Amino acid sequence: MPRSGTSSERKSRAAALSVVSNSALIALKLVAGLVTGSVAIISDAIQSTMDLVASIITLFSVRQAELPPDASHRYGHEKLEDLSAAVEALLLLAGAAVIAYQAVHRLVNGGSVGKVGIGIAVVAVAAVINVVVSMNLARVARETGSAALEADGAHLRTDALVSVGVLIALVLTATTHAEWIDAVVGLMVAVVIAVTALRILLRSGRRLIDESLPADEMDALTAVVESFVGGPVVGYHDLRARHSGASHQVDLHLQFRDGTTLRDAHLVSHDLQDAVTRRLPHTSVLIHIEPEDRVREDRFDHAG
Repeated sequence: MPRSGTSSERKSRAAALSVVSNSALIALKLVAGLVTGSVAIISDAIQSTMDLVASIITLFSVRQAELPPDASHRYGHEKLEDLSAAVEALLLLAGAAVIAYQAVHRLVNGGSVGKVGIGIAVVAVAAVINVVVSMNLARVARETGSAALEADGAHLRTDALVSVGVLIALVLTATTHAEWIDAVVGLMVAVVIAVTALRILLRSGRRLIDESLPADEMDALTAVVESFVGGPVVGYHDLRARHSGASHQVDLHLQFRDGTTLRDAHLVSHDLQDAVTRRLPHTSVLIHIEPEDRVREDRFDHAG
């Protein structure tokens, strides 16, 4: 069944839902954390606060990324999504540091957890909500190629796992009366968040420095280009491709046989652009036309 709305509208709706859900969960968790005195719940609330800030950044970035190119941004604004993902990862790392500090402080100085039933109920509801919202974000991210929504969905999946861990900690604390479990789970939460943040940071960083597309996508792209070699096309070189937010950017030099008219070369180039776009949707292709006697060694992969 087709999804309603444009890609931009669907990304904005998904990001807005994330903002609303995180706002509600922060309020619930903070109240539960204050009532119970649980470091694990307060840590979960801090995690949700970081997620809220990240969701707001995501909402802003997906809307700005859809803006058309202008005089100052001739290549468009789509890299804002990659930058947003990197900022979100840094926020998660900051949240992990705060949680780890709180947990160590509780282990050293001690403390007690009370009214565990309230905490269990709140954390269980939070886990369910985060699973539902993260699944929606992941689906829209897959369908639109949004790096920012993908990062936001990863945050919420981590938050859901954190909530499950906190839930287990609360149950164990209530049944064993071992108060240290609460703080230990807080430390485990910090580790999970930090690992997720580093993974997102590395991925977004690779995109920001224009790392080439994954091998399978480059192989697919190369296959499309090579299928045009023959007839008026005698070869190609300097085939390059990179991510830019939810899109791909491709450029190459295409060599044409002597006697090929500029009009014919132009038409072939347009056919190649269309073929690449069919194989890799959301791709812009720039082709530099050259005569066959200007063939030179490819600086990158010696193709063509």
